[in-house]
Amino acid sequence: MGRFESRVALVTGGASGIGAAIGRRLRAEGARVVLADVAPVDTGDDEGLVAVRADVTDADAVAAAVATAVDRFGRLDLAFGVAGAARFGTITDGADDDWRWTADLVLHGSYLTVRHAARAMRETGGGAIVLVSSLNAHVPLYGGSSYAAAKAASENLAKSAALELADDRIRVNAVLPGLVATPLTEGFRSDRSLHEDFMSRIPQRRPADPEEIAGPCLYLASDDASYVTGTSLVVDGGWEISNYADLRPLLHGEP
Repeated sequence: MGRFESRVALVTGGASGIGAAIGRRLRAEGARVVLADVAPVDTGDDEGLVAVRADVTDADAVAAAVATAVDRFGRLDLAFGVAGAARFGTITDGADDDWRWTADLVLHGSYLTVRHAARAMRETGGGAIVLVSSLNAHVPLYGGSSYAAAKAASENLAKSAALELADDRIRVNAVLPGLVATPLTEGFRSDRSLHEDFMSRIPQRRPADPEEIAGPCLYLASDDASYVTGTSLVVDGGWEISNYADLRPLLHGEP
């Protein structure tokens, strides 16, 4: 039996990237899963996997996705708030609508996911929620102020929700990935100079595979993390600690 046998999970942003990887891992470990996304999701003939179209900025759509999990599988135990994207632009010259769009998707979408998932979990004695924030909550990108601000807010939303929902036996945590090889980061990774700049900042010198983010997310949702709530787990290949002076030439006696 897997860690999530008999558990029911909702994954927003489940069509591709990190969300799809979380869905695959959950099914492999025994969970029944609802994948919610604005993009189509192919579930094949897997009766333990359900796809719903849901815009996470729409409260009714998020509530309906949660209701699908409860109606189809009888309960909701786990929720993963993965849906997110960004429109870039500087603070002085970027479009106001782009700022609002990013903040609405990243922050308001996370809030609605926590709100409606927690209501369902409360009815069955508790659960676990994991919000996928971003390393950019701590290390912003030039031109990405809306994304960085919204991801920082979603990280703190996880902490606030953990405090408020503890009496309901609902744990809430955040995972902060660095650069991940997903369709959303293809533009970063395909630009040679930008890719080289990113790699120079990551001690492991590569982007993460989505599966490498799914693993920490599943840990935080599992019973192995039963005493972990309100925390943030950075999964970034060392990017956050990479602003250092390299003393290797001195240590090796090089001039």
